[in-house]
Amino acid sequence: MKENPKIIRTFEVQKIREKFGASEADSEADSEADSEAASKADSMIPQETVQTILNTAQIVDVVSDFVSLKRRGANWVACCPFHNEKTPSFYVSPSKGIYKCFGCGKAGSAVGFVMEHEHCSYNEALRYLAKKYHIEIQEEELTPEETMRRQRNESLLLVSEFAQKFFAEQLKQGEGKDIGLAYYKSRALEDETIARFGLGWAPSGKDSLLQAARKAGYKDEYLLDAGLAVQREDGTLADKFRERVMFPIHSVSGRVIAFSGRTLKSDNPAKYVNSPDTPIYTKSNILFGIWFAKSEIAKQDKCIVVEGNVDLVMLHQLGIRNVVAPCGTSFTEQQIRLIRKFTDNVTLMFDGDGAGIHAALRAIDMILKEGMNVSVVRLPAEDDPDSFARKHTLEEYQNYLKEHEQDFLAFKSEILLADAGNDPLKRAMVINDIADTIALIPDQVKASVFVNAAAQQFDVDSEVIFTRVRKTRAKLLEDWRKEKEREEKQRQPEDAIVQPEAAVVPQKPAAYHPENKALATVEEQILKFLLVDGLEPLEFAFDTPEAKEFQSEQVTVTEYISDFLDLHGFKIENQGYARVYDAYLAGYDAGFSQEEIIRRLLNSPDRVVAGLAASISTEKYTLSIEELKNSLTIKSSWLTTYVPKTMLTYIVTRNNQKAKQLRKALGNPEALKAEGSSEEEVMKQIMSLQEETRRIKKKLSDNNE
Repeated sequence: MKENPKIIRTFEVQKIREKFGASEADSEADSEADSEAASKADSMIPQETVQTILNTAQIVDVVSDFVSLKRRGANWVACCPFHNEKTPSFYVSPSKGIYKCFGCGKAGSAVGFVMEHEHCSYNEALRYLAKKYHIEIQEEELTPEETMRRQRNESLLLVSEFAQKFFAEQLKQGEGKDIGLAYYKSRALEDETIARFGLGWAPSGKDSLLQAARKAGYKDEYLLDAGLAVQREDGTLADKFRERVMFPIHSVSGRVIAFSGRTLKSDNPAKYVNSPDTPIYTKSNILFGIWFAKSEIAKQDKCIVVEGNVDLVMLHQLGIRNVVAPCGTSFTEQQIRLIRKFTDNVTLMFDGDGAGIHAALRAIDMILKEGMNVSVVRLPAEDDPDSFARKHTLEEYQNYLKEHEQDFLAFKSEILLADAGNDPLKRAMVINDIADTIALIPDQVKASVFVNAAAQQFDVDSEVIFTRVRKTRAKLLEDWRKEKEREEKQRQPEDAIVQPEAAVVPQKPAAYHPENKALATVEEQILKFLLVDGLEPLEFAFDTPEAKEFQSEQVTVTEYISDFLDLHGFKIENQGYARVYDAYLAGYDAGFSQEEIIRRLLNSPDRVVAGLAASISTEKYTLSIEELKNSLTIKSSWLTTYVPKTMLTYIVTRNNQKAKQLRKALGNPEALKAEGSSEEEVMKQIMSLQEETRRIKKKLSDNNE
């Protein structure tokens, strides 16, 4: 099977990122732990170096590492890597230093692209770009303890990577080739797949890896701490993994942090041996395959979870790449939260035996509790994801998934009712069980939909199920309060540590939603004037009120807008827009060029600012045909007309919103009295607002004539 070149490029980028060094090692973003240490480490890139990185990074060069671009005029185009499309709508502008997809709306600078595509933090993206362009990062001085911890964790990562290469090398000769490679071939795994996942063979010798590692200069203590060696009763060391096919476990950022070894002997009760928890790996926090699947999960907006390592590898080989698997453990809350950083939608595809069904039922409750959506696909009884993949083409497999995907209600009802039969008491227990599961859904609207669906399916009054849901939620809340009280009593001062899940891998990027929707349209238009034409002049006739007010016939768009807002005592109400406005003015006041201001906004660590700046600065003004016909051909003349109109419209919009609030207050006399206001005073305020609005509307109308 021919490998996808984009996937290969993404995998090769790992080689560049592997030497980020201490940041990833210390942060244990690899192991989803010690986020506090990570933030400290990340903050140690000097600002001068940050600017050097941002100035050096070329948007076309960076994006080309991941996407096949084609030149179109002054820009480059491709099919968007962030959503599925057949016609290219993804544009890269080298002159502006930005990318923009006109299909899904994703936009940003070079550092923003790396963050979005690789799902990494701002500082991780900076380190990637620094490595790509051979820019040395002179870290600020660390404490001796921090230095020691970072060096030790880096040593554990390096010895783990050495072990992976050692295991992979064994497939080329001897028992590794005769047994290990033969096993992979018997499972229909291709050479490209074996290489891509770094699969290997642990030889049967008791200390084969130990001897090779010692010869390469690695200390025994690192092999022990990385979970690659064990100490026997007599004090000697032996390999942890022997005579097993080896599956490396990668961190979210692509480094090898652990292993899962499968025996090929039927009489060995330990089918799988997995790495223990180490300073760089916590098995309950990571998912097998997450490094290879994360981009496709985000792109498909869905994550498929399977149980076995070979299941996952085979599905990836087939072309279904948004797949992960637990690492030798039951599905955990931390693993679900890791998935949530890339999507809210999970499809479970576990084995159809009793253990698999039980695992699916347990996972459903955990996923719903996290506010995510869950569905289940049941394969034919005689198949697992691996065997089913070997029997079908990619198209057949995808069609099966679409046709057999069930929501949790249908799946759980089918399973539980099969056991209940026609027994009324058992059916009642099933209904209660379903209601208890619905009670876990945080979203009230979503929960209500499932309540109504369950009521219809079981032919019972929906209020009956609602009652059970409310009762269950009350109990869950009480249990949660008691648990918090117990934790509070047991907590010691030194225990007040930021927990791993508080901030580890960056959250899945979300679109900004304005808080004040009534003002959002006009405030966005104001920002558009600034980000597109902030330094352009407004040329007022000498006898106009504007020219007299500014004591000049010419002011910039930025000066006019900022002075207008200050004069009226206005501030941008939507917080995201306000942050962009403040950041733009800071650049303007510092004397930067328009291009430099926009570049700084796009590269801002505040990703809301960067995202809004990218989106707004690449949008075009919206003009009606009449406005276009009436506008003058000179841009400054057009701006001189429409910037003041927009600011006057802002007053009208604010007045309408304020008047609406005041009318609402009239309906609550007690609240007015408490505030020391009277109905008469409120009416006067409303009339004053209405009068001002009428004057402004007349002025706007006169200007249109």
